[in-house]
Amino acid sequence: MDTSQPLVVTLPAAPTREEVARLCAGLAAAPPGDVRCELDPRAGGLVAVDALARLALAGRRAGHRLTFHGAGPDLAALLRLTGLDEVL
Repeated sequence: MDTSQPLVVTLPAAPTREEVARLCAGLAAAPPGDVRCELDPRAGGLVAVDALARLALAGRRAGHRLTFHGAGPDLAALLRLTGLDEVL
C-alpha cells in the first residue's frame, strides 16, 4: 500500500448508518496515516454531523490524521452551531 498519498474516503450527501459503519471499519483496518475525507457539498443536517463525528472518532482511534474537504455553507454553519466546527 502506498502511504505517501493520503487515504481518501468519500462521504455521500445522505449517508446511511451502514455506509458510515463501512467507512469507519475501513479507517480502523488501514495503517495509521493521513486521511482526506471528501464531503458531498450537498451533505447537511444532523445525519451528516453524526457521520463526521463518527468518522473523526474512528480515525483518531486508529491513529489517523483526518482532514475534511468540501463542506457546504449549511453544513459548516451547523457544525459551528453544534461546536463541532474544529473537525473541518
